[in-house]
Amino acid sequence: MKQITIPINSDYKYIQFWNGIFSMTPKELDILVLFLSCADNYNNLCTLDNKKCVAKALGFKDKNTLNNYIKKLKDKNVFIFKNGSYSLNKFLNPKNGSIQISLSWR
Repeated sequence: MKQITIPINSDYKYIQFWNGIFSMTPKELDILVLFLSCADNYNNLCTLDNKKCVAKALGFKDKNTLNNYIKKLKDKNVFIFKNGSYSLNKFLNPKNGSIQISLSWR
């Protein structure tokens, strides 16, 4: 068995690693990382305070401009909408620690 270690030293690089599966645009990737930096927890990402924080960081005058991006991220399964709130897909959570991936060629 071969083992490859990929050093990842930021949330951005962690999210970028998984982006091959989720197909986020560069702007969506930036917005997601900003939501992660603004959020207290990843089980309720799109709160009013988090949207204000992200909008301010992006220079948006209206936090509701983010709604289109939130919908796109939900459609790509980056955000999971359940019980009235948006959580982060578990694969994209940089706080998960080490992840081992095994590929089997048959």
